[in-house]
Amino acid sequence: MSDKIDRIVKPGNRRRLRGKQFQPLRRAVKVPVWGDLGIRLGLALLLLGIVILIHWWDREGLVDNLDGEVSFLDVVYFTMISVTTTGFGDIAPISDRARLVEAVIVTPIRFAVFFIFVGTAYNFIMKRSWEKFRMKRIQEQLSGHIVVLGYGVSGSESVAELIERGTEPSDIVVIDPSEERLAEAEKLGCNVMAADATRDETLNAVRITEARNVLVSAGRDDTSILIVLTVRHLAPDLPISVVVRADDNEVLARQAGANNVINPVRFTGLLLAGSAKGAHIADYLADLASVTGRVQLVEREITEEECGCAITELRTGGRGLRVYRGGRVLGFWEDECQNLQPGDIVVEIVPTESGEERGDGHNGKPAAA
Repeated sequence: MSDKIDRIVKPGNRRRLRGKQFQPLRRAVKVPVWGDLGIRLGLALLLLGIVILIHWWDREGLVDNLDGEVSFLDVVYFTMISVTTTGFGDIAPISDRARLVEAVIVTPIRFAVFFIFVGTAYNFIMKRSWEKFRMKRIQEQLSGHIVVLGYGVSGSESVAELIERGTEPSDIVVIDPSEERLAEAEKLGCNVMAADATRDETLNAVRITEARNVLVSAGRDDTSILIVLTVRHLAPDLPISVVVRADDNEVLARQAGANNVINPVRFTGLLLAGSAKGAHIADYLADLASVTGRVQLVEREITEEECGCAITELRTGGRGLRVYRGGRVLGFWEDECQNLQPGDIVVEIVPTESGEERGDGHNGKPAAA
């Protein structure tokens, strides 16, 4: 088993897990910062060059009040002071054509150059400073949040289901290297970060030690298990749920520190097998898994009023299925479930609001669980 973990956790990652610090990875972007700046500067110079050529072509319509001659240097000088709206008056357009060129061609270019420089100043100074300030405020306020590491099919479905179950989008942090996928999460109101979730720096930036839960769905089992190792290294007591697709990786995920390991392939097989044994089994299992169904599964700690009661006497009116007590799993048919104790965790089926409206429950109780 340790050999398999060694294959998943590469040598560089093992060194990091032993506590050594690495410089954060840099993620390539479509247009680097200096590339964007170069494009803007090049466009501004191109527009200035066009104006210089126009003025040189129409230099007969210009007059130099000092020596009467308009040289190429005078044209460059006049272009710069006219585009920047300085206007000393020593060189001026005198012909109708020159004035028309200034009004129809040069003036729009003057506005274009102005907006290029204003936009550059906004993007590289004001906007970046504001985004840094805003991100810092969001990070400082993160507490009791849910961190979703990976926003593929499983991650996006889990975020949608969390929101359906009443979780505020502002309490969800999504980390994924894809800007396109993060744009969808941002539309929902979630906090997003384009970064590598296997890095300590990334997880510390979203205050992983202050989180309530972590959901891992990186798309690859080896990456997901490495993320679980990283999270468990930083937050020893944090509940972690992870998606793995290979059966033999389920044990590795638990050894890495995952509290819940979900295998979508196995679950799909269960639904298929259930549909072969009954026409409605698969439908009911899917109903239980989603808050948009008529009933749903709920896991919670029992209340003080429920201590000493049987699992059939839950105050919510739900149907109790299991009790988790001291590391043991107790079924509703076992004698220990007839006397609930403080600290017991119960799994129950309760009707959703849509189920009650459609008549699934009677007096707050499910009609059939």
